[in-house]
Amino acid sequence: MKSIAVLALTLLTASPLGAQDAKAIIGRAAQVYRSLASLRADFVQVIDNPMIDSAASKGTLAQAGSAKLAMRFSDPPGEAIVIDGEHVWVYTPSTVPDQVVRLSVPSGGPVYGYNLLAWLLDRPSERYRPLYLRAERVGGRSTDVIELIPAVPNLPFTKAVIWIDREDALPRRLEIHEESGATRTLTLSRLRVNESLPDRTFTFKVPSGARIVDQ
Repeated sequence: MKSIAVLALTLLTASPLGAQDAKAIIGRAAQVYRSLASLRADFVQVIDNPMIDSAASKGTLAQAGSAKLAMRFSDPPGEAIVIDGEHVWVYTPSTVPDQVVRLSVPSGGPVYGYNLLAWLLDRPSERYRPLYLRAERVGGRSTDVIELIPAVPNLPFTKAVIWIDREDALPRRLEIHEESGATRTLTLSRLRVNESLPDRTFTFKVPSGARIVDQ
């Protein structure tokens, strides 16, 4: 009977401790993220869509504060998503070579859908229910894997998973399960923080011959 009682006590206490660990881990990552003056990284992005073939891309990512972001692709070459603080510029010449989409930056929060880091690390304790999944190595780094279930309406995904570095609390991989059924995975490497980034990093120059489409 004593062993059964000990087992029952262990089962009762294990879940809250795990939940608290997940909250602490994602909370630390959010605090580190907010404190960054800048972040640069190489990325590999894979989009798995059950309706079409999977698509992979890669390039470099740069961010300064919550208002500026640049994802410049080396594969497909020339593609870019740039947030300059006033507009979002989306250029995908592999699909629409002569068009640049320009959107106004909404006020009051990060540009969800383009800035995946802010999507998950902006006030996560208010937006998600975190669940600790496992420990895993990514690119030779030890990480904690946390699942985030939306706790507020109007987030366009059913769940997300984030791999957080145990040493520096920076994200090493993001996995977004979108409402469409697609899964978007962004893996980061060669992270550099608090570097001085030139203004041109977040400046988008419209290619010659391309027309701007406002949305």
